[in-house]
Amino acid sequence: MSTEISVSSKQSLFATFLEVFLVFLKLGLTSFGGPIAHLGYFQNEFVGRRKWLDEQAFADLVALCQFLPGPASSQVGFALGLMRGGFLGGCAAWLGFTSPSAILLIVFAYFSGSIEGPIGMAILHGLKIVAVAVVAQAVWSMAKSLCPDRQRATIALGALLIVMGLSGTPGQIAAITLGAVSGLLFCRSEPAAKPGCLSFSLSPRAGVLSFVVFFLLLAGLPIAAVLSQSHIVEVISAFYRSGALVFGGGHVVLPLLQAEVVQTGWVDNNTFLNGYGAAQAVPGPLFTFAAYLGTVMHGQPNGVLGGLICLVALFLPGILLLIGMLPFWDNFMQLAAAKSLMRGANAAVVGLLGAALYSPLWTSTINHSSDFALAMTGFVLLTVWKIPPWIIVIVSVSGSVLMTMA
Repeated sequence: MSTEISVSSKQSLFATFLEVFLVFLKLGLTSFGGPIAHLGYFQNEFVGRRKWLDEQAFADLVALCQFLPGPASSQVGFALGLMRGGFLGGCAAWLGFTSPSAILLIVFAYFSGSIEGPIGMAILHGLKIVAVAVVAQAVWSMAKSLCPDRQRATIALGALLIVMGLSGTPGQIAAITLGAVSGLLFCRSEPAAKPGCLSFSLSPRAGVLSFVVFFLLLAGLPIAAVLSQSHIVEVISAFYRSGALVFGGGHVVLPLLQAEVVQTGWVDNNTFLNGYGAAQAVPGPLFTFAAYLGTVMHGQPNGVLGGLICLVALFLPGILLLIGMLPFWDNFMQLAAAKSLMRGANAAVVGLLGAALYSPLWTSTINHSSDFALAMTGFVLLTVWKIPPWIIVIVSVSGSVLMTMA
């Protein structure tokens, strides 16, 4: 009897895993447009169509994932899978939503190096122009929503000055930390959030354990990299650290990863920007850019294995923080200081991204008036006409090729 129950339980777990995986695979294949668009797809699928949760619970879940570092749409997807099928359901959701774009970018990584000749170089340059337009649009929209007053605009400017003066990871950590402290001091005008209505079968003990693992890896990986002199551990540490500091959306990962992989010489700047441009043309989360970087990286690990290692390392901290925060979220958001900290940190992120727009994007891409014209065209199409980024890829690459042939 117990054997029959065990078999039935395994079949039920597999059925739930398959259900969650397939629905998120469909979304991973079709969800163009970035994290905000992804949340719209999720709302239609899981609130409107499948009724996995109600509108208020979905809004609370989105608020939680936007509060935490990491890829917000992927965190929402993992939480929905967790709600439906426990930890295995969360993993199924992540695999389904992430794998299509990761596979496409790994394939692009293998073929991009063989693109040669004037037309091939024009295609790659067009992808870099896409990156300029997309990041400019991200800075514009984030500044409007995250820096609506003098205090936060000043915090953003301060963060930009810090990262321009102190390059690399130390400057970025300093900018976000000082931004959070400034938010606590100067951005306390809005009331604390009302208690939410999220309900997950996660105990406080599981949350604390997840937090402990998160901080142990964040502090321990750099030490392990120095002690072991292992390049693999150093790579994992770099991508994990980047994933742990991404506040405000997937585009913020650009300056973080650029500091980790370009300034260290693991990936050259042109290869980096080509991949970032290509990432705009695929569906799913922008964090899968890590799979491309791991594939093209100099030295081991690289290739498919390197892509998978970097992909997991970049996503892992956001997932650990999500699991850690879920049992405590409703109580935490009643604290007045919580929102103030995040207002300051999010404003600093705008400055961080603004600095990245100038260097490395603008300085290495906009070389002629025609480059500027193409970038501005893409920017206007994104911000005014609300055209999806993958169409901007077609426009910019086509324009770059035509100007080369002219």
